[in-house]
Amino acid sequence: MSPDLDRKAGSEPAIRVRGLQMTYGEQAVLTGVDLDVRVGEVVCLLGPNGAGKTTTIEILEGFRLPSAGEVRVLGEDPARAGEAWRARVGVVLQSWRDHARWTPRRLLAQLGDYFTPWSTPEHPRPYEVDMLLETVGLTEHADRKIGTLSGGQRRRLDVAVGIIGRPELLFLDEPTAGFDPQARRDFHELVHRLSDLEGTSILLTTHDLAEAEKLADRILILSGGRIVADGSADELTRQVAGTAEVRWACGADRFVHPTDDVVPFVRRLFEEHGDELTDLEVRRASLEDTYLAMVQRTESRATEPGLQEVAR
Repeated sequence: MSPDLDRKAGSEPAIRVRGLQMTYGEQAVLTGVDLDVRVGEVVCLLGPNGAGKTTTIEILEGFRLPSAGEVRVLGEDPARAGEAWRARVGVVLQSWRDHARWTPRRLLAQLGDYFTPWSTPEHPRPYEVDMLLETVGLTEHADRKIGTLSGGQRRRLDVAVGIIGRPELLFLDEPTAGFDPQARRDFHELVHRLSDLEGTSILLTTHDLAEAEKLADRILILSGGRIVADGSADELTRQVAGTAEVRWACGADRFVHPTDDVVPFVRRLFEEHGDELTDLEVRRASLEDTYLAMVQRTESRATEPGLQEVAR
């Protein structure tokens, strides 16, 4: 956790959920979700298709009513919150119907005007349009019709639309779908800037586990209607595979050793072999390994006799 998060850890969470349940008819999708997102924290929600990620996000955004449970987002119940609350929240959907004949500059200026009444000296709104266009890498395309933009450029515009009001809380749903590697790298820098400099709380969903590992302070895994894992990528990996594998070489001789204490073991290697070491590698289970193991563990429990499988 960053120093900024340590400082803010004592404040009220940006999101607080307890006992969240959602059923569709007789089908239980969420069976007791508990989660927190602290101020200025980047949290990634992972889960297999049908786990209820979209349902959870829609409830937090105020677009869907839960069957049961307590939900507080920026201190309010999103299902009953007013326009002042909505001005504090940004949403980047997987896709949306854009205005093909408008230009990015015109669209952002129009949308930005809606946030002006909610501007305060402590939190001025909206972002200045030219600055935002530069931030998302659309300056050169600012006056082109949106219908002529590439898929990646339109996705950058989606992000700009989601943050034009300078949100205190941002929901990102598969935010880099369609991005090329450079656009993805630029977006990752933007997320870190929003979190570190603006104090924006961010909850994102993605199927890109490498992206989750790069962006998230914490990762939540939703499976079987509940949060089954909560921690940093490194913490979750240690839960599944606490033992790391250290590989090293001294000239032509190669060695492999499993250990729970990587740093002391590597230190001893240098003390014993020094310049004789010609290669050194530490291998841990990847986030993908960890994610698959935790989901499979939950699904196997759900199909045991006497347990009802929960799916969506």
